[in-house]
Parts: sequence; C-alpha cells; structure tokens
Amino acid sequence: MARYTGPVCRICRRHGEKMFHKGVKCFTPKCPVVKRHTPPGQHGVSRRKVSDYSMQLREKQKARYIYGVLESQFRKHFAEAERRPGLSGENLLQILEMRLDNVVYRLGFAESRRQARQFVRHGHITVNGRVTNIPSYLVQVGQVITWKEESRKSPVYEAVLQNIASKVIPGWLSLDQTTLTGEVLRAPSREEIEAAIDERLIVAYYAR
Repeated sequence: MARYTGPVCRICRRHGEKMFHKGVKCFTPKCPVVKRHTPPGQHGVSRRKVSDYSMQLREKQKARYIYGVLESQFRKHFAEAERRPGLSGENLLQILEMRLDNVVYRLGFAESRRQARQFVRHGHITVNGRVTNIPSYLVQVGQVITWKEESRKSPVYEAVLQNIASKVIPGWLSLDQTTLTGEVLRAPSREEIEAAIDERLIVAYYAR
C-alpha cells in the first residue's frame, strides 16, 4: 500500500481528533477538526453500529497515519514488538517513537512528523556524526542526533534555532539548544508517549 498523499486534514476529521500533520496550523482555530465536527463526505455522521473489527482496524490505521508509516513497515514493527519481552502494544509504540523521523520531531527540529521526515530524507540530519536519510531508522540509546554542518547555514536551521526555546522536549531525550544537538537518554515509557492510541485494539487486530 502506497503512502497517503491526499489532504491530511481529511484524515484527522475522519478519526475525529488532531494528528498534528500541519504543525502550527493544528493549534489555531483554522484547524479543520475545530471548524468541522463531522467526518468528511456528503452523508455526514453514520448511524451504523461499529463492530469490534472496525474499531480495531480504525485504531491501527490511526497509528499508521499519526507516525506516517506504510502498512508493510507497520507490520514489521509489530512483529519486532512481539519478539521483545513485555507487552506487545507498548513495545510497538516504543518502536514507533524511536524512529528517526519521530525523534527529530520530538527534539523540536520540525513542526510536524511530515516535515521531520522530509528533513531526514534530504540529508539534513546526522546520527553520531553520519548523515542518515532513512526516516524509519531506529535510534538507539546513547546516539546523538544533530544537523549536518552544511545544513546549519540554511534559513530552515535559523528558523528552528529561533523557535527551539518554546519547544517542550520529552524526558527521554536531551537537547543542547545552542547547538541543536540531541541525545537519546533512554527508551520512552508509556506515560511519555503522547499519541492518543489504544494499543490494545491494535494487538487484538493482529491477533485475529
């Protein structure tokens, strides 16, 4: 299944909650989720009873859209989560949080995960001093994430540097705001994962 390239605000309206694909716009009254409280489509709200399978599928799709992950990638992440000790659902969310594009977003380098993924793909981000342009790269504890030296001369870097003071960095990451250098201190706990996802429904979906 190819990556969704349509209007992302439509996805937020379909699920009835913000997924913060548009960055700053999501925090303003212009956000379509705030302006329109109904799902997209001419028929409005459906009165049809929602089945357990539908709820499980919708939760899995919501997680995919929030983190911008393809179906095949999501299946691989879930398989890896099952192999790890502990709860599969929490392991899955932890893996999604440790993706490089998400870490770049959490460090405040980008206004959204979509923008963070673009920065990574364009080679602006380094991991332990090496340019890494794979958004799905799983960052390890102790690794240092920062901007490529050449990218520090770009207007994008200057904009991030000016706005970084207003960003809230989660406790499992550290950031030097003067050099925009971040480090992964540990894996995130379930309480530190802000995404409104019920991982139990995703586990139930794959357990069918």
